[in-house]
Amino acid sequence: MFKQFLSKFPRKSSSKAENNGDSTGNNNSVNNNAVGNGIQRTNSSNSSTVSSRSNVVKRMSSAVFPSSVVAGIEPLLSFKDVSNPEKQNLLISKLNLCCVVFDFNDSKNAAEKDLKRSTLIELVDFVASGSVRFNEPVIAAVCKMTALNLFRVFPPNYRSNGGGENDDDEPMFDPAWSHLQLVYDLLLRFITSSNLDAKVAKKHVDHSFVLKLLDLFDSDDPRERDCLKTILHRIYGKFMVHRPFIRKSVSNIFYRFVFETERHNGIAELLEIFGSVISGFALPLKEEHKMFLCRALIPLHKPKSVGLYLQQLSYCIAQFLEKDPKLVSYVIRGLLKYWPVTSSQKEVMFLGELEEILEATNMAEFQKIMVPLFKRIGTSLNSSHFQGYQFHECPHSLDRVAERALFLWNNDHIVSLIAHNRQVILPLIYPALEKNAQGHWNQAVLNLTLNVRKMFAEMDNDLVLSYQEKFEDEAAKLKAACEKRTVIWERLENVASFQPVTGNTAVLVKQ
Repeated sequence: MFKQFLSKFPRKSSSKAENNGDSTGNNNSVNNNAVGNGIQRTNSSNSSTVSSRSNVVKRMSSAVFPSSVVAGIEPLLSFKDVSNPEKQNLLISKLNLCCVVFDFNDSKNAAEKDLKRSTLIELVDFVASGSVRFNEPVIAAVCKMTALNLFRVFPPNYRSNGGGENDDDEPMFDPAWSHLQLVYDLLLRFITSSNLDAKVAKKHVDHSFVLKLLDLFDSDDPRERDCLKTILHRIYGKFMVHRPFIRKSVSNIFYRFVFETERHNGIAELLEIFGSVISGFALPLKEEHKMFLCRALIPLHKPKSVGLYLQQLSYCIAQFLEKDPKLVSYVIRGLLKYWPVTSSQKEVMFLGELEEILEATNMAEFQKIMVPLFKRIGTSLNSSHFQGYQFHECPHSLDRVAERALFLWNNDHIVSLIAHNRQVILPLIYPALEKNAQGHWNQAVLNLTLNVRKMFAEMDNDLVLSYQEKFEDEAAKLKAACEKRTVIWERLENVASFQPVTGNTAVLVKQ
């Protein structure tokens, strides 16, 4: 069987290969850093390498590496052992050899796995040398090998439940990473090579290829998502023809995540890519880009797992506002639309993002949204008076909502905006401030409330006094109405006590 298998390889340059050996044996080692880092290796002597490679070849099976896969030129040869015209054919032969995919859930085919890994390392080094001229057959072979190794459907038990909502969840690592990392490294060097003509490569790095790359962002392995992030960003930069398609496809991923599944592992990485993409948008912004903000980014505040990607989301929105400050009103109205009413932890995050947005808001845009905004802030100031908490939250988190809302007055720019519009804003939040000041049980909230009242008094003491009178008058009216209702109920109870209900007499109860 072994002789029949070897007889299928051409004998060309074989004697030279035996004399020189192969510089990439089984003793090579690759670090597990993010894709694009240098590959570290240790080389053994020529004699030991030849012996190791010979042992591997003897243990190879034609069932694992069929002759049809490696036809053309012997893939075990080193690039330095063939002439320059033959290097293209050897590159394709090695790429075809690496199209064989192994199952890493068992220990079978260990020698073949090592051979494939050493071949991948050799390919990465050869592409990184910059001496490769990527003609169309080579491009097709690279894309084919990449697709066979990377594009796969994750089994149901591979994904974490809830899309990684818990920060304490241990990430799942793919057992095939020793091969996958090298394939990703090769793909990255292929995409970023100056010898790659994007006009020729777009026939193979097409929409289907990009779409399958995007599907891999749902991987549970954070190392794989990090590699994908770098590669997709390079594809977006090099293949201008694919940019609208990539934006549309990513939008569809966001839509499906927000409105259907609320499960996806790669939202943070996709947002990180778009953070730099948005910063490159030309001015004035196209209507398509504004729609991406309103329909794809802002709704990402809706899922309960927003805390896992809020930092990247906030950065993307900040890039939009830096490009066009007039979008502030759309963003804040979107925040108010998705404002949490049952999760105090999420509300604290919203208040933090709101402060960042207001810090970059000018007076004209602030005046467009200040009424609905401070109605919501007034509600947050009194959240602990009426809002319950979830089973995993403690009651003190409700006080953190009020405390975080009061921290807005520590920002000088926000205070300046409020001061210029105090006649509109003070009536919206004064009742909440007064309720807190009358005796909130949390000392921190009480102190912050008194400081905010003092700031308003320093801005316009007459205005504060007038609203204090109105508040006291309304409180007196409410107290009188409450006492009146109490008296009425007492009278009804007295009358009912003298006329007891007997038998099946119907009783009319008014609420």
